[in-house]
Amino acid sequence: MAKIQIENLRKQFGEFVAVRDSSFTVQDGEFLALLGPSGCGKTTTLRMIAGLELPSSGVIRLGGEDVTFNRASARDIAFVFQLFALYPHMNVRKNIGFPLLSQGVAKAEIKARVEETAKLLQIDHILDRSVSGLAGGDRQRVALGRAIVRRPMCFLMDEPLGTLDAEFRDTMVRELRELHLRIHATTVYVTHDQHEAMAMADKIAVMNHGIIEQFGTPQEVYNRPASMYVADFIGSPPMNFLRFTSGLQKGTRSVSVDGVQLTVPEIREDMAEGERALGIRPEHIRFSDASPLRGQVYGSEYLGTNQIVAVETRAGMLKARVPAERNFSIGEHVGIELTHDNLSLFDAKSGRAVASSLYTEARHG
Repeated sequence: MAKIQIENLRKQFGEFVAVRDSSFTVQDGEFLALLGPSGCGKTTTLRMIAGLELPSSGVIRLGGEDVTFNRASARDIAFVFQLFALYPHMNVRKNIGFPLLSQGVAKAEIKARVEETAKLLQIDHILDRSVSGLAGGDRQRVALGRAIVRRPMCFLMDEPLGTLDAEFRDTMVRELRELHLRIHATTVYVTHDQHEAMAMADKIAVMNHGIIEQFGTPQEVYNRPASMYVADFIGSPPMNFLRFTSGLQKGTRSVSVDGVQLTVPEIREDMAEGERALGIRPEHIRFSDASPLRGQVYGSEYLGTNQIVAVETRAGMLKARVPAERNFSIGEHVGIELTHDNLSLFDAKSGRAVASSLYTEARHG
């Protein structure tokens, strides 16, 4: 396996810029998720790494070698697509072994490597079955096996679980993560599903309109979002925002929201009068009659062990994740307590974070 280095990667189709000067590194053995909505540039980025698209500019290195303009066949990579792309006239064994057969590998070695790979994926008992009669989960394992058997420098996966139903998808998320830990493969995985990214990845690159908004561990992008976009895209429910207008001075530790003075992380820079947004995750909100910040209960959603309570304030709607035992009435007035250790402050116009208790800089593409 090998390190993947992307430097100022850009892809332009006529006037449309699909990927805007992205830079990031996937370390040897690391699992990176390219996360974002449709059209954000994540699949185009993956296809450039694979050699299926050539970049307009920038550099791609695999294992230290510049492969920017190499054909896909000249790059030691394995690609797993959303559609399984299996050969229906072949059984499982022949599907997995086909890449080795194409490379002229000896039959005895093909047999040994196919059986080793099938055992790793727990499909050794169906090696002689036709792929056309397999369930979706098993078909995806066969597709993965065909990639793994080659022992490439890196694996590239384009929403490989997208066609599976919810139960199969949850199973495959767990199995893919366990597989990664066993073979320690350098992997770039494209998905629009934050659950998949958070559950499997060592690092996440959150993309938006061709730009990497933030690159970091799942914990970093969740706890310390670099922009309002990241804060809103990651989390279910997403981060809450209380909006207010204010000038900010470097070193300030409090702001006024709806006439209530709130303690915030230290402001890092002077800022002129403008619209700001105070962000907090639903699980970090508490209700207290003593709190001067007030709101009115708009509704609640029972989730078994907890509930999501929506509260309308003059600064914006808040959703709080609280224990299920407490009863709330629609229209009830409540005091809202925000834990200042878990707050983020954003410039609402640019969307970027200007203060957070544990803020780290985003790496922009």
